[in-house]
Amino acid sequence: MRLKKIQTHVEANTFLEKEYLPEHNRRFRRTPAQPEDYHRPTPGAVELVEVFHRETGRVIGNNWVVRHNNRYFQVKAQARQYAPAKGKATVREWEDGRLQICYRGRAVAWEEGPGPVPVQAVRPREATAKKPKPPTPQADHPWRQDYRKMRPWSKAGIPVAHAIPMAAPSASPDRGSET
Repeated sequence: MRLKKIQTHVEANTFLEKEYLPEHNRRFRRTPAQPEDYHRPTPGAVELVEVFHRETGRVIGNNWVVRHNNRYFQVKAQARQYAPAKGKATVREWEDGRLQICYRGRAVAWEEGPGPVPVQAVRPREATAKKPKPPTPQADHPWRQDYRKMRPWSKAGIPVAHAIPMAAPSASPDRGSET
């Protein structure tokens, strides 16, 4: 078609009908092996409408919202036990802009809603607010003492070295007795 300098759809359709298709059919025509026609009948207009659409899989949110092409669709409740949250839905979209949302193979009622509420900007002072510092203990507080100068608790009259009894070493339970 480029060699024929065809630039519009009307010129292309005229070329196909008048020149190309008759020549194509003449070259490739064959007589059928059997006279019966096994082609399916042409589908009706309703069937064609059901076939020619785009289907996109989506997940229904906890708030029963389906997001599709940056639009938000609120699925309406169908029954009291109907709980499609986190369920899989199919969004069907036709060329003329019609939409249909299907859940478990059935169309569900929906309405388009506004997008999510924008988060308000936080002021810089609120974002950088510091936590109050815990009070620092005084110089004579036990936490400020050097641990080497601290004396362990002991009972009156018992020397500090004998205040904590030491356990005698024992054999490991795996070895048993060695006699």
